Order: sequence, then C-alpha cells, then structure tokens
Amino acid sequence: MAEPPPSTPNLSPQDRIEKPTATSSTNKNKSPEIPIEIVSDEEMALIEAALAAARSSFSSPSRLQKNARSIQSITQLSKRKLSTEERPSSTCGDIEDAGGACSSRKRNRVFESLLHRFRRNRGLSVTDITGTEWCEKQMEYYLVFGRPEVSKAMKAGIARHTVLEEEVVKRVEVHLRTVEDLWAVKLMNFMTGVNQLLFEGLTRELPLIGFVEGVWMVGVVDEIRMPAIEDEKSPTLVETKTRAQATLPSEPQLRNARLQLMCYKYLWDNLVANEFPCRQFLDFFSLNPHSNLSEEIVAHSCKSGFAAETLDDLMRYFQNTCSMLPQAHDRLLLRYELQEDHSLLHEFDFAFDADWVKGQTQCTLEFWRGEREVKYTAEEERWKCKYCQFASVCPTNTDSIIKPSLSSPLSSPS
Repeated sequence: MAEPPPSTPNLSPQDRIEKPTATSSTNKNKSPEIPIEIVSDEEMALIEAALAAARSSFSSPSRLQKNARSIQSITQLSKRKLSTEERPSSTCGDIEDAGGACSSRKRNRVFESLLHRFRRNRGLSVTDITGTEWCEKQMEYYLVFGRPEVSKAMKAGIARHTVLEEEVVKRVEVHLRTVEDLWAVKLMNFMTGVNQLLFEGLTRELPLIGFVEGVWMVGVVDEIRMPAIEDEKSPTLVETKTRAQATLPSEPQLRNARLQLMCYKYLWDNLVANEFPCRQFLDFFSLNPHSNLSEEIVAHSCKSGFAAETLDDLMRYFQNTCSMLPQAHDRLLLRYELQEDHSLLHEFDFAFDADWVKGQTQCTLEFWRGEREVKYTAEEERWKCKYCQFASVCPTNTDSIIKPSLSSPLSSPS
C-alpha cells in the first residue's frame, strides 16, 4: 500500500480506535524495585494506626482485583486511569466538582519520592495538578492509600461523558501486545480526533500529552470545537461538569475547573508549537521506536490514512499533524449540567491566563519534586474537609488521636 503524505493523512472519524482491548501483558513490564526502610517500633505502631484508621474507607483487595479484571479494553483502562487522574474526585457529591490533592510535610527527597514512586513511567495527569490545588494533604493520602470507591454521583458523571463521546465517536476494538501498541493507539486517536475536528468542527475525549515545566503530563480534554466563523481558526476547548443538585459551584470549585481547562490549553499549545521532545518521550516511557506494532494496529493505521509499521512511523505522522494545528483560543468554556436531566445549569466563558496557570503548575510541581513542605487547605476553605474521607486522620483535625505524628511515618523517604 502506498504511503500517503504524512502532512495530510486520510483519516476517517468513523474508524477512530477508541476501545482497544488488551488480551496479553507487555513483555516490557518489569516488577518495580521496592525500597527498603528501617523504622522503629514506635514508627511502625504509628503507621499501623494510620492504616487502621483509613482502611475502612476503601475497597478490599479482592474487590479491587475483581474491578481490575472487569475492565474489557485498553481504552477503558486508559480512560479510567486518566479519568481518576483527569477528573477530580467529588467532595460535594458531584462528579468533577472537586479535586483530590497533594503532599506531605518533609524534606526535599520525600516530595521527590512521590513523583518517583507514584508517577514513574506514567507522567503526571492534569488531575494530579488540579487535585493538588484542591488539597495537598488529601492527595498525599490518595497516593499512599489509594482512592475510595467511585460514588453513585461520580458514576453518573462518567456515564454522561461516555454518552457525549459516543455521539461523535465510533469505537473500534483492537488487541494490544506491547506498551508500544498502547502508545500507538493513543497517537492514532489523537490524530483521528484532530482530523474529525478539522473536517467536522467537533471532537470529544481527545488525549493530550506534553512536556511541561520539565515533567511529562497527560490529559483528556472533554470537547474541542472549531469556530463557525471562517476567519477564526483557533479551536475552543470545552469542559463539561455534572452536578447532582441544581446549584452553581463554589468559587474554589470554579477555580479548580478553570485550572483544569487552562492545563489542557497549555498542553495543546505546547504540541502545536512543535515542542514535542521525541527522544525524551521514548526514554521516559521506556519505548522502543523500532518495535513492530501488532498486525491489527498496522491494519487500522493503514485504514486511517497513515501507513505505519512501527511506533517511530506513527510519531512522524504525529509531529506533522501537530505542526499544522493552530493554537487554542484564549477563551475557554466551562459547562455545568444537572445530572438528573442533563439540562444546562450555566456556562462560564473565561480567558486563558498564561502567568496564572504556569504559576499554579510550578507550585504543584514543587510538591511533587520535593522542593517545599505541604500546604494545607486554607482556613476559609476548610469546609472541604467535611467531604474528605481522610478528615478523621488528618493533622488539621484537632480531634484526631494520631494527629501529632501521622504525617511523619506517611512521609518517610523511600
């Protein structure tokens, strides 16, 4: 099959690969190195006390294993990962109405170990950024203990996003053999989604990846619209939130959602500015660019208009695709829907603030890199604690029995 010009792939939105299925594990996965640390009997007692206090909030290991086995496709798996990362957990019973957040009170190497221990070979998600902005201590607990079960309200929000996606995307299942196959599908989905945006004026659930402030960051933007005005070429990024009650979000919730959308624009603009460092990408995610993709992936790539046999082939198409895209519009759109009937509660149109989002991102990365101590939720926003499952063991809770020493064992260096 003749290879079409990389800069003009003959993509078909109807053939977009959205639900690849994993039937075998990649041979590149290796058991992580488990750090060993000597702790005193007193420290161990404190750790056990903290675990006992938090254990009741989470699913049992058997249930978690059962849930993991129930995932039927790689895109569902990726989407779950990115949605638990891309969509902050609800603190008010509403999907995405609030975020989890970040860190611990220790020295530099402690914070650095969070990035190394929990986001190695994965990169930070946009939800890691928004979650950190919401409450840093809560994020630390999420990292150490894991997130709780998805609530009924959160399931309703996830279901709504699935419906919105299926309105414009046809999913095609493929089987994956390697991690290179996984990333090939992500790149293909991006290019197919971009093609749909350019030709149809709309795409949804578009995966983004970028190298931001020295770290790899991933995200999935809800919706991108091309303007109807012919002279206007900048696409508009849209985020849809759902609420269980017909009320507007609080200012901290709005601030968190604005940060999320601005991060997406930050990633998009970095991509189209041709700032995608391929070598660093391959090294960080431990990818072999010359590894042959599965026959099924190769077949789908040919059908989509970019004949590729290796990840390296697809990356060239990916770079060419990014180079012909305009920067996102400086106006961003945040929508709130009522879960009950999907009626529109309100739309917030706001301007991108490059300095603000860069400052927020840098502040978050200081935590993940271990460059400062944890910042607890501000006094005027302590109402968030009422909805946090870790409130009873958090040092900010004066009634907590283990308050004085809880942060110390949880923050022990790896």
